[in-house]
Amino acid sequence: MDVVSVTDEESVEALEGVHLAQLAAGERTSVQHFRIEPGAVVGEHSHEHEQTGFVTRGELTFTVDGEEVVTGPGDSYVIPGDAPHAAENRGDEPVEGVEIFSPPRPNPPWVED
Repeated sequence: MDVVSVTDEESVEALEGVHLAQLAAGERTSVQHFRIEPGAVVGEHSHEHEQTGFVTRGELTFTVDGEEVVTGPGDSYVIPGDAPHAAENRGDEPVEGVEIFSPPRPNPPWVED
């Protein structure tokens, strides 16, 4: 069994104001922690991975297939694989949470080698 604590992993500023930390990765899923600063935007993109998440702090506005959805503390969500999606923190406080990807992303493009 592998255990990876968010306090053990340095976050990477993958985009301006978007901090990601790669956590545990198995054969079928991987986990990342995110912190998105006020005003930060994750532009529209897609990937093969189904992306599920849980917001622990703040409010994050997603646009998935052109539809806006606001998530907040205690909300979980799922974005289907290959669905075009974007996210934006329109609030005054950072947004934090965790996301799980399937298939796993043990080496996402924002991780430095």
